[in-house]
Amino acid sequence: MRVASGIDLVVIGADGGPDRAFGGSARAAEGARELAEVLPGMCFDTGAADSRVTVVEPGADANAMLTAVREAAARPGRWLLVCLVGQLVADPRGRRLALVTAGSTADNAYRRGLAWDWVVSAMVHGDQEEALLLVDAVVDKDTWAALERGGGEDGAGELLSYPRVPLWGRIGRHAPARYTPGRRGREAVLPGGPGSFSRSLTTVLRQGVPGAPAAVGPHDLQPAVGALLDGGAPHEGDGAGAPPRQGEAPGVRLLVPPEGGRLLMRNRAAIRGALAGLSLSEELLALLWRESAPTDPPSA
Repeated sequence: MRVASGIDLVVIGADGGPDRAFGGSARAAEGARELAEVLPGMCFDTGAADSRVTVVEPGADANAMLTAVREAAARPGRWLLVCLVGQLVADPRGRRLALVTAGSTADNAYRRGLAWDWVVSAMVHGDQEEALLLVDAVVDKDTWAALERGGGEDGAGELLSYPRVPLWGRIGRHAPARYTPGRRGREAVLPGGPGSFSRSLTTVLRQGVPGAPAAVGPHDLQPAVGALLDGGAPHEGDGAGAPPRQGEAPGVRLLVPPEGGRLLMRNRAAIRGALAGLSLSEELLALLWRESAPTDPPSA
C-alpha cells in the first residue's frame, strides 16, 4: 500500500523584465524566496524534513515553470502548494489569465506567460490528497476590468469566483504611471513588498497568532494575514474570491481560503510564553507543538 508523504511546495516568483508596464513584478523574486524559506517548516505534521520544495528561477520561461508544477503534482503526497508571485495579464478577449514572464512586451505578454489554466489543470489532476494555490499578484487596468466583470464565461473573473482549486492571496491593481518608490499606499504595494500577501503571510507564520491553537489552518490564519495586508481584511462571511465591498479597499481583490481542509500550520505563539528563555531543538519543538494541539491533525 502506497503511503502518501508530506508537502510538495512549488514557488514561482516571476520577474517580468525591464518593460515598465510589468513593473509590478519587480519584487516577485523576493516574495518567492520568503515563502520558500518560511512555509516548509511551518507545516504542522510534516515540517521541513518531509517537504519537497521547488523554487523556480525568476527569469525562467513558462515551460520551465509549468514543468516544475507538473513534476510536483505527479509525486504522491498529502498536499500540493503552488505559489504564484508577480504580475498577471489577461488575454486579448479578457477571459483568461497568465503570469507575466521575463522578456515580455505589451504585444506578447499573454502568449509568453504562464497560463493560469495550465497551473490549475496540473493541480487538479495531481497525485496529492489536497491542493492550495497561493497568489500574490497585481494586474494592469485592462486585466482589472476583466476581473471586475465577475463570473460567467465572459470574463477572467470566473477563474477567481469559481476556482477549480482553493485560492488564498491578494490581487491588486497596479498603476505604474502613479507609482513612486518608497511611497506607502495601496498602489505602491508590489507582490513581495510591504503590504503584500507573501510578506504578510510569512510575518504571521513567524510570529504566530496569540490565543489560537497550536495547529491552525489557512482560514484560521486569514484574519491575522488580512490585518497586515494593504487593502484590509474582508468582512465576516465574504466567500473565497469575493470582491471588496463598495467604498472599501478599491483596487484590491482578496482570495480567502475556504474553511475545512487538512492542511495545518504551526502556531508559534501557542507555546512561546511557556517556553520563554529555553533553548530547545527543532525536534523537541515539533513534539511540543503536537502535544499542545487539542487533537491530532486529521491527516495523521
